[in-house]
Amino acid sequence: MDYKALGKSIENFFKEISDTLEGVLFYKIPIWGEGCQNFTDIFKESGCESVQQIPLVVLWLIVGGIFFTFRLNFVNLRMFRHGIDVVSGKYSKDSDPGQISHFQALSAAVSATVGLGNIAGVAFAVAIGGPGAVIWMMIAGFMGMSLKFAEVTLGQKYRTIDEDGKVQGGAFNYLERGLKELNLRRLGKFLAIIFAVACLGGAFGAGNLFQSNQSVKMLSSTFGASEQIKFIVSMMLAVCIGIVLFGGIRRIANVASKIVPFMAIIYITAAIVVLVSNYALIPDAVIAMFKGAFTDDAFKGGLIGAIIAGFQRAAFSNEAGLGSAPIAHSAAKTTEPVREGCVALLEPFIDTIVICFMTGLIITVTGVYANPGENIDGVLLTSMAFATVIDWFPYVLTLCIVLFAFSTMITWSYYGEIAWQYLFGKKLISLYHLIFVAIVFAGGVVKDAGLILGLSDMLLFTMAIPNIIGLYLLSNKISADLKSYQHKLASGKFEK
Repeated sequence: MDYKALGKSIENFFKEISDTLEGVLFYKIPIWGEGCQNFTDIFKESGCESVQQIPLVVLWLIVGGIFFTFRLNFVNLRMFRHGIDVVSGKYSKDSDPGQISHFQALSAAVSATVGLGNIAGVAFAVAIGGPGAVIWMMIAGFMGMSLKFAEVTLGQKYRTIDEDGKVQGGAFNYLERGLKELNLRRLGKFLAIIFAVACLGGAFGAGNLFQSNQSVKMLSSTFGASEQIKFIVSMMLAVCIGIVLFGGIRRIANVASKIVPFMAIIYITAAIVVLVSNYALIPDAVIAMFKGAFTDDAFKGGLIGAIIAGFQRAAFSNEAGLGSAPIAHSAAKTTEPVREGCVALLEPFIDTIVICFMTGLIITVTGVYANPGENIDGVLLTSMAFATVIDWFPYVLTLCIVLFAFSTMITWSYYGEIAWQYLFGKKLISLYHLIFVAIVFAGGVVKDAGLILGLSDMLLFTMAIPNIIGLYLLSNKISADLKSYQHKLASGKFEK
């Protein structure tokens, strides 16, 4: 079998899809130009030396994060400590309705977000926008905490539980049921269907293609695998995903609750070793990151490029505002929707403010981003940074990457399954399972990481359009529920 030719055919298939969707799903608007005479020249993209563009959907996420941070009076700061208390079990009761614990819900959702976006995504951001992009990722993560709180609170508020105790929740529910309460039944149903279709795309793209592509790429680079070995590894990965996929949310949550802490400890420990080895350079690296975020003019449009790269990669990494996390959190055992929202706001903090920052600092402090050579393909740039300290560190990173990718794919497989059931019911669910597993294999054999990242971005970010529309319309309900919960908490109504 000509494995190389088959891989190229699969890559061409995805390229055709990407080219078709780019103009529709990822429309870009010009926001800054070098050498332009006026704003008209910028929007016409004429008479300028260069023009910086931002995808409209990324701008949509930025505005949403800012709005809910102020609308909910910085809930990301005020309820942060309470979220930690809830995860630790202080407010948990086994008798509460749901399928999994707060910690398992957090682990399942974090397993979807703490993935290769934290390793490869950060590397892409630094390669495109410089070290300053990492600071903008953190700013985006901070505002994303409020978005995550809002959507997960609604996910819990409008979830349904069948006779068998199985939970059905997510943006589909609050878009349809929540907007129906506002006498917007038709709009709610339309947005729910659009979201379900977009969620399937996100599951197949960012939650699958990108993960399998980067994990197989890292394995191949580390061990020098041939094309045939790549196919075998891709097939093995697909089979392992399939085994967990058929177990449902309980198996996914159980696996995630074990994998997530383990992989986080391994990665953070390795990262600390790299940083300690370069401790003298850390202050200069941090200065370079802040300079690149706010004052860098080393290249045309450097500041704008850092902002765009930072916000785009942060949204890809922590998924705040995309409506994915409410699917996992809806299964948590609780009678208070706001309580689970407080748990969820911890996710962007863990994912972006902690792990993404550590990755960005490693790439900056080692200086590998300045001369990436042919290794600009995301995960390999991060691998170069680890290898500057100990030559066998890429093996440790490879283990982390495989675990990150695996945990992300199993959770996103569940997200896609719920979306599939919303659209088609349970009769054709086996077909969805086969498609998902097939895409795991296909993503592993594609070489062009940039193509996969671009396609994954388009499919993932589309979820934000119907989701944030619903969040805006239901923002008064979120605010009222938060105030009510805080009043009960302050009065000591909740038993610890």
